[in-house]
Amino acid sequence: MEQALASSGLAAVVERPTSRAGSFAATYAPPRLALDPFTPGELYELFRGGELDADQCEGLLAWAARYQGALEVSIAEGLDALRRGDRLAQLASHLDDYAREVLGLRKRAAQALARLGRELRTRPLLREAMRAGRVRLRAAQTILGVAVGEAEAAWVERAEHLTVRQLEAAVRRAGAAGEEEDEPWLPLGAQLRPDEREAVDEALALAGELAPELGRVERLEVLAQEYLGEHPTDVEPDPARTLGGALRTEPADAARRAALEDETERWAALRRLAEVPAPDVRFSEIDSAQEIDRVLRQLARARSAWDDILGYCAAAIRKGKAYQLLGFTSFKHYCEERLGLASRAVEQRARTEERRWLSPALQDAHRQGLPFEKLRLLSRLPEPEIARWIPRAQALTCVALRRELEGEAERQMRARRSLAVPLPLRIAALLAAAVQVVRERAGAQLGLGACLATIARHFIATWRGSVKRSRSRSRKVRDRDGWCQVPGCSHRATQAHHVLFRSHGGGDELDNQVGLCAFHHLRCIHGGYLRVVGRAPDELRWFLKGQPWSGPRSSER
Repeated sequence: MEQALASSGLAAVVERPTSRAGSFAATYAPPRLALDPFTPGELYELFRGGELDADQCEGLLAWAARYQGALEVSIAEGLDALRRGDRLAQLASHLDDYAREVLGLRKRAAQALARLGRELRTRPLLREAMRAGRVRLRAAQTILGVAVGEAEAAWVERAEHLTVRQLEAAVRRAGAAGEEEDEPWLPLGAQLRPDEREAVDEALALAGELAPELGRVERLEVLAQEYLGEHPTDVEPDPARTLGGALRTEPADAARRAALEDETERWAALRRLAEVPAPDVRFSEIDSAQEIDRVLRQLARARSAWDDILGYCAAAIRKGKAYQLLGFTSFKHYCEERLGLASRAVEQRARTEERRWLSPALQDAHRQGLPFEKLRLLSRLPEPEIARWIPRAQALTCVALRRELEGEAERQMRARRSLAVPLPLRIAALLAAAVQVVRERAGAQLGLGACLATIARHFIATWRGSVKRSRSRSRKVRDRDGWCQVPGCSHRATQAHHVLFRSHGGGDELDNQVGLCAFHHLRCIHGGYLRVVGRAPDELRWFLKGQPWSGPRSSER
């Protein structure tokens, strides 16, 4: 174990990974380390037998979190700057698509950072404290709703000295809500007979015709709402029991968290780390969307460079349950208080890293420079499948890769006569209530597949007559394409665009029309930034400001 840790170079950098001045890239560059996967035995030895080694691993993780947190402050302000005016249209990307494909940020994280960037414009004290590294991301998000006006200074001072738990309690006492927590998700799994699957598919398609912008999860919500609207109930079932799943969440334990804060004297034994200031980037002085994009890519590359270290050390801490030895109730508790980051993103990174340790194919994909989001998508596959998907993953955008993988999973589910959908707790609870009512009305403990089919048939009987069966050409185009066909767009097609404008002699033939979202149709194409030529749906070529374009892409590592 000592040899393995020494080869990684942790001991050489744990005091301060980088303190050199100079260029932006050099100032925020991580140390170069050999991050070889740990075996289960090495993890046990690291955290149960090698206290010094464990301290070095934990110290480097804390440094990685500080550097990433500092970079994310500037990224937040950059995302806010991109949302102003027509800057996103000039890049032909929705904010969430740009953040995912270019910056490596998932939708919810990007939205939270963009909101933070917007709010910091009117919170100068909080902005200064965050940029100096005195207030970290999770604490800032907690007080964002109350640190306003004359109260801002007092809340910033609290955020510098109190734990996240104490801040959350103070915000509740002030009668305000903090940053919304990530909702727990429940994996729904059901076996369906052919006739049941047919009913569920027809109902989901019908819900999509009524509201094309809705995804599968939201359509299931609509089906459940319609059934409960006709058959109201006061039942409050346990979604995990009713739907046969298991919640992926850790129970809240405020009392235990408070006790550990006292017992450890706010974790006084842990290594004290200096603040890491945010990069001195002034997006308010940049007018060009292309220049904002260039700087954001720089920030993202610096953040991504730390990502491997953060994921590697987080996986070791999580898998070895070192957070318990360090005096935290859970990995979530450790992420919030020690790392100063929201736990969901760190946990996803750690889980993917743990999977990589067990997968030679994922290790090969990582060596080839595949971005984290694509590694995360491939990590869901069985080991024999990963290698054949790597070339596709390199060629596709993240959203295109996800759709292909989901399509493959859908075909496999149909062959197994099953349905598997992850649901947020709110929708899972609603669907569970509808399932419980179906069983009560039937007077029998019907299987979940039969209950879903009953809910689906009720929706079909209620709404089938409301959908016009004679479809316009525009509807046919949108039904054919489903999603906006602009490369990298994750939004539904809600409008049809004539590839060759009718004013230029183009006709209404289906191969001269393409399904687009309103943003790409009205702001990007008719705004003069984006152009498409060719024949739909498979022979289209896209041009952004006259240059061939295949969607938003991250810069090379």
